[in-house]
Amino acid sequence: MRAAIRPRLVNPDPFDDPGLFIHFAFVKRAILFDLGDLHALSPKDILKITHVFVSHTHVDHFIGFDHLLRICLGRDKIIHMFGPEGIIANTAGKLQGYSWNLLENYESEFGFRVTEVHEDRLETCNFTTLGEFKPTPREVVRNHGGLLLTEPDFTVEAKILDHGMPCLGFALNERFHVNILKARLEELGMDVGPWLREFKQSLYASKDWSEPFTVPMPEGKDKSFTLAELAEAVTLITPGQKIAYITDVAGHADNQKKILALAENADQLFIEASFADEDAEHAVARNHLTAGQAGELAKTAKARQMINFHISPRYQEEPELILEQARQAFETQGE
Repeated sequence: MRAAIRPRLVNPDPFDDPGLFIHFAFVKRAILFDLGDLHALSPKDILKITHVFVSHTHVDHFIGFDHLLRICLGRDKIIHMFGPEGIIANTAGKLQGYSWNLLENYESEFGFRVTEVHEDRLETCNFTTLGEFKPTPREVVRNHGGLLLTEPDFTVEAKILDHGMPCLGFALNERFHVNILKARLEELGMDVGPWLREFKQSLYASKDWSEPFTVPMPEGKDKSFTLAELAEAVTLITPGQKIAYITDVAGHADNQKKILALAENADQLFIEASFADEDAEHAVARNHLTAGQAGELAKTAKARQMINFHISPRYQEEPELILEQARQAFETQGE
């Protein structure tokens, strides 16, 4: 069965800007972790983005904001963006760098709903074309527990990590995955259509699968089922995926504890491996992980797959050194 949540690095070259594009199958929707250089994404892909989760606003993680803005401007669309302390001021600075005297020519409303993540609260404000991209007063939510996005089928959580500045690590958790068995649909004379999306959302939203659900049938002969009956007849329910994204973090114990909490049992762990093990002093000075630390964290977290990225350009001629050190640490069994 093909996964419904499909992650891929925006720039597969490990020396290029970080960014993880997550596409949702069967719907025109995607989310993005980090805003590095986005030119590898097509405009079609960029227009699918509904939520952006920014680890921090160093240039290689935030330069893509301008490209995202340029592609989406003029669309009827609000992009939800999350980041660490300072993301609201950084977004305001980006937007204030342009002249907006022609916004009255846009009939649709485009903008950003930006949420700043603090340990004890979330602060949110809006920047929209109708408001001339001026920030609205901040809305405050307390006791968020690290949960940034809750939808019927998945959640996104974050922890504040240390990179010499606040930096967010993320984990996406899919509740369960509903695989539609098309052969069974054909056997039962059911057409593929929008009702399947409604059916899936009902499964995620309902606490009691004895609730009724009506399937539109050809020639108007609709059939009623309970959600449980229909799920048994036409689906295969499998455990959901967990995807973790960790970059630009110091390797000290407090960070490692938080990283392990985010990455525990991840199906795919995207984790930086910036420096070789023998260059650990450089890693400490620059608040990054070594390859060995990345591999050890992936192993300890029991991640099923580790994908390394964001390698320091000092290893441009020997990326295999970093990847091999990380792999060995990940695959080596403890005594």
